[in-house]
Formats: sequence, structure tokens, C-alpha cells
Amino acid sequence: MTQTRRGCPVSHTEYGEDSELYGHYALIDAEREASRFHFNDTRPRGFWMVQRYEDVLEGFQKHDVWTTSARSALNPESGIALLPQDLNGQDHAKLRRVLNPFFSPAAVKRTESLAHERCVELIEEVRPKGRCDFVAEFAIRYPTDLFLALLGLPVSDGDFFLPWSETLFQGFFGGDPAETAEAKRKILEYFDTAVNERRAAPRDPKTDMVSRLIEARIDGEPLTQDDILTICMTLMLAGLDTTRSALGYMFTHLATHEDDRRGIIDRPERVPAAVEEFLRLYPLVFQAGREVHEDTDFHGVPLAKGDVVWLGIASANRDPRKYPDPDRFVLGREGVNQNLAFGAGPHRCLGMHLARLELAVVLREWHARIPDYRVEPGVRLTERGGQLTMPTLPLEWEV
Repeated sequence: MTQTRRGCPVSHTEYGEDSELYGHYALIDAEREASRFHFNDTRPRGFWMVQRYEDVLEGFQKHDVWTTSARSALNPESGIALLPQDLNGQDHAKLRRVLNPFFSPAAVKRTESLAHERCVELIEEVRPKGRCDFVAEFAIRYPTDLFLALLGLPVSDGDFFLPWSETLFQGFFGGDPAETAEAKRKILEYFDTAVNERRAAPRDPKTDMVSRLIEARIDGEPLTQDDILTICMTLMLAGLDTTRSALGYMFTHLATHEDDRRGIIDRPERVPAAVEEFLRLYPLVFQAGREVHEDTDFHGVPLAKGDVVWLGIASANRDPRKYPDPDRFVLGREGVNQNLAFGAGPHRCLGMHLARLELAVVLREWHARIPDYRVEPGVRLTERGGQLTMPTLPLEWEV
């Protein structure tokens, strides 16, 4: 007999473990089609899995009663503060208004030349070698360098910054608490120095984000130093691992699907459409968590205050009820821009325009210089559980 909880089938699927590449997608496809909702009992608090497109979209819009007190269903008590994600309601809206001008389409457009410049520099580093570990030598370095440059900080700092951010990110999914705390301390110390330097020598707050944070007022009060440091750390974490994840899956796909790669090489004007379809197919974030703040009923599932909800972004984006033939890359797919890669509602990803720009720049610049490449033969590709990403992607090409 199928085990149930409050009328839902119980899932014992552990989504935090590493697997063969695309292993997690196979699991979510199977569970989404087996039942509209599941209760997953693999974590101490367990979580209610909302998996189909319309349900996930509705879940993101229930921000008044499903809050970000649990940002990840897999680790609802990460112990790492994030801003503005941790805020809800008016407090969240007020801080977003401070940050929004730096992530608007017009503001992101101003970073395009910098993105092209740094992207080309990194490609030219690896191109003569005829091979590279795409993840380590490009996919994580590119967003890191761009992030530091956007904050007006030395790109060379990425050499020591990267290991800290890697360790800290692991903390969201159960990494070593002592190592996580030490990485967090180093990152905050780094930003503390940078912010203090900017207090001593402010720049134009219309174009310099740290200066803007220093001069900003919410209800007449300045942001505290701790809040500014947390915001800087949050923006870093939100942009680095997610972009690396997207690039790894995109380039694995293109290395193994020659017709799709040729479509981008021959018609680079279709890159924005390709980015959107890739975001649907391989979203930057696999799932988002929410905590129920009052007893409610969700389409027949009774939820209690304190319950954790899994909003299945990747599952929704591949829901055949929304997208026909959902596991296939379809350039120009109808309705693709309704995908939930960046979430929905008030907490929709602040950096979505920047992410789209970064990914489009890479597709254009890489294929203009290295149009034909392949995954090194004999390599076993894997993906990390929790927040899906590829630890390594060895590519090779003719030189």
C-alpha cells in the first residue's frame, strides 16, 4: 500500500545527493507525473512538494502566507542571513526599491561592454590550449570577475574570493559548519574593508552600488553596516553559483547536440531566444523553499503553520501541461518567457536581467571564437545535489 501523509503520497527521494548528469531531472519528472503533490520525508522537517507549473506559479504568489523564512526546502535553517531575500512584505519592498535601479534593464545595459571585455579575455586564455575544464576555468571565473568589477573591486581578488564563496555556498546544503562560518567571516571582513574605503571616498551613488547602499535611507534611517555587508554577500552568492550552473548545462547540451549549436553559430541573432529556452530547460535554481505562516488548504492539501514547501522550479519548467515535448530544446518555443527560472511574485530574482545578459554574451563570444568543441571522451559527467551544478566539464577543440 502506498504510504500517505494528509492524503499525499510520501516521497523518500533524496534530492541533496550527487548523481549522474540529469539524474535529478529524471527523478522530478517521475514524481511530478506520479502525483500532483508529495510529502518528502528525507529531511528532519520534511517538505510538501508542489511540482506542476500552475501550482508552483500560485505558490510563488502566496507571499503573504508562504514566506521566505525557509529559502530552501532541503535546508530550511541554513543559518546564513541573506538580504533582501529574508525580508517579506513592506520591509522587502522597501529594500528592493533601493537595489532595483542597479538591476534594471537600462542599468544592466551599461555593463554590457564590461561583460564582453571580460568574457573575451577569459576565452582567449583557454583557446590556444585546445581544451579546458569549462566549469573551473571559465564558468565560475566569468561571473566572479564581473561581480567584483561591478562593485568597483579588483578582478584579481577573485583568486582568493572564489574558494570562500564555494565553501559558503556549500553551507546552504549541509556543508561543514565550522568551514562555512570561517568562509563567511572572511567574506564579510573583505566587504567591511571595501565599504569603509567607500565611506572615506564615496563615488557617484547613481552608478556605484556600494556608495548607493551607504547613502540610502529607509523610513529616514540609513542601512546598518551589517546590513550592507549582508547585501553585498547575498548579491555575490546569488550571482556566482547560479550562473556557473546555467553555463555548465548549456555548454554540455551544445557540445552534445550539434544541430542546436549550429543554430546559434549560423544565426547569432537568435541567442536571446536560446538563452530563454535554456533557462526553461536548465533553470539556475532547482527549487525554492517557503515556510507556511498560517494554517491553510492548498488544493485539498491541509498545510499547517511551520510547514515547509518545496516550489519545484525545474519540475514546473518541464511540466508537459505547460510545455509540449518539455525535455527537448526548442529554439523559439511559444510561451518560453513564462518559465519560472527566476521565480515569480515579489521575490522574483533581482538579477534576472543581468543573468540573461551574461549568458547571452558568453554564447555569442564563445561561438565566435570556438564554434566546434566536444566533451572529452571517457569523462563521467555528474551533478551536485541541492542546488544543481556540474563540478567539472572538460571540453576540447581543434587548434
